[in-house]
Amino acid sequence: MTPPKIYGLIGYPVKHSLSPRMHNDAFEALKINAEYRLFEVEPAELEGFLLDDIPVKDIDGNLVSKEDILGFNITIPHKVKAKEILEKKFPFNQDTPQILQNLYYVKLSGAINTVKRADGELKYFNTDATGFFKSLTQKEPLCLGFKPKGKKVLLVGCGGAGRAIIASLSWIDVGVEKIYINDINKEAVDSAKKHFSQLPQYSYLKDKLEFISMEQISDKIKDSNLLVNTSPVGMKESDGSAIDKSLLHKNLSVYDVVYNRQTQLIKDARSLGLAAVDGLGMLLYQGIDSFELWTGQKAPVEVMRKALREATSK
Repeated sequence: MTPPKIYGLIGYPVKHSLSPRMHNDAFEALKINAEYRLFEVEPAELEGFLLDDIPVKDIDGNLVSKEDILGFNITIPHKVKAKEILEKKFPFNQDTPQILQNLYYVKLSGAINTVKRADGELKYFNTDATGFFKSLTQKEPLCLGFKPKGKKVLLVGCGGAGRAIIASLSWIDVGVEKIYINDINKEAVDSAKKHFSQLPQYSYLKDKLEFISMEQISDKIKDSNLLVNTSPVGMKESDGSAIDKSLLHKNLSVYDVVYNRQTQLIKDARSLGLAAVDGLGMLLYQGIDSFELWTGQKAPVEVMRKALREATSK
């Protein structure tokens, strides 16, 4: 019997992930002999996992040759460091439009979340950026159906997820007019400012991005069409809202990347009749993009969506 192809997720920790359910259901639906496994990789072990030819164990204790792992996703806290490691070893060397767009997403976000083993190399992508955009713009379950061209966006949080969303929204074909950025963490703001200012794209970005203080939120949100929360606020049941309910207005759509619960921000937005979605669509579509990059087959979207909904009872 032919052993299954192996895909997976690396991070620290990873046991909470919904990705195995989504991908394994997809493999089964398409009758692909493959398994999606979880690999808990401590920060000190990351470079060895990516570059050294050593066997590794999944969280169930099964020993796996790294050459047999044909593709994997990357989650917290490895997205930035993995990009830095792989960029040195495997620099981009293609100039097709798809590669150029992915290069923009990777460079601008400074992070990767999907890796594919091919042609003796590890090819890397940021499907967080593509997954967010698809879940933002498409009109289907878990998606917002928002048209970003010519619109203004208020983004709360500029960590890893925030940077992927900035990359997604600032791609030239998207046509967003302005992205206001706020984060209560001064270190995150300083790091993001430094990161963007060092990019070759900064001359294009500097008029599109505007970092704002907490005091400016009440003013800037008035002419914003989309509010995106990428901060951790809302992940705990005891959390309040990332934005005061009194600041929400009828011309605002709301996207909260938190997907493990209905946040207070989502509750407030929906109570006012505003279009609002959580981050489950982003999780779904980054997974779809990863699946198609790995397998070369069209992903069974309905199967993957159903798996996530059942896993979260949504």
